[in-house]
Amino acid sequence: MRSRATTPPIIQCEKLTKRFGSFTAVRDLDLDLEPGTVLGFLGPNGAGKSTTIRMMLGLSTPSSGTVRLFGEDPLRNRDARARVGYSPGELRLDDRLTVAATLNSWARLRGGVDISFRDSLIDRFGVQVDRHVRGLSTGNRRKLALVGALMARPELLILDEPTNGLDPLVQNEFMSALEEVTASGTSVLLSSHILSEVERIADRIIVIRAGVVVADGTTNELRRGAAQEYRAVFTGAAPDTSTFASLSGAQSVDSPQADELRVQWAGPPRELLNKLAEYELESLTAPEPDLEQAFMSYYRSDPPHVQSEGGA
Repeated sequence: MRSRATTPPIIQCEKLTKRFGSFTAVRDLDLDLEPGTVLGFLGPNGAGKSTTIRMMLGLSTPSSGTVRLFGEDPLRNRDARARVGYSPGELRLDDRLTVAATLNSWARLRGGVDISFRDSLIDRFGVQVDRHVRGLSTGNRRKLALVGALMARPELLILDEPTNGLDPLVQNEFMSALEEVTASGTSVLLSSHILSEVERIADRIIVIRAGVVVADGTTNELRRGAAQEYRAVFTGAAPDTSTFASLSGAQSVDSPQADELRVQWAGPPRELLNKLAEYELESLTAPEPDLEQAFMSYYRSDPPHVQSEGGA
């Protein structure tokens, strides 16, 4: 894992808020991205991830709070924005152009790029430069956007669902390319629904739900802080699920068999164990959650908040 630097953050958000009328999409969000690190930015659909990214890039004005990009206000500082490679979640491309013309246009906006490096990305991702954009599939549009984000060797990459629509081989090739650029010191903010991608590359992960940060830490820290599943097998019939669902730490309770209850529990388990002690049990187990189970616990209602020692 890359060590954190002592220089100012590449991205810094403080109390960042975005409202659309009476709806608050992002609320009092604190976030930082340290130089040379990879931050995974996770959350369910509608959590506020893309809205936050647009404010980071100066594409949307915050309702309140501040965002700094390389220490500058991205709304006012074009030079700060020029240091970023961005692949948006929703691609809006000019269908009238060919792929080659699109890449050349982007290169001119950058003031030129290393053509040999750009061409190596084209070959690596299997981009067909002679085709018109209007005829590209979702996956081929995504590959074009990724070449555009990477080709200028930016100091910061902001990637919003970058492998959406890609086949598994290209997904893996892109992740390998991303590992290479991060090894050279590029900072990355990676928003993705594919947990294996985030686990593979992220130094730190922030989970956002309903516009609020609900977890911030390393993969292991988030696993430890996630809700724990307890599986209780009773000597007779299991009690009604409502008996345990009413406990303060219970996130969900189900009964897969007549003599078994499975309880997703947030926080110290004393209350749960005291209640279980009222019954005769055949067994009680608490298997370690896999990564997907851990993150699903943060997506549920009233999730626990985890903060890493050096987090935002």
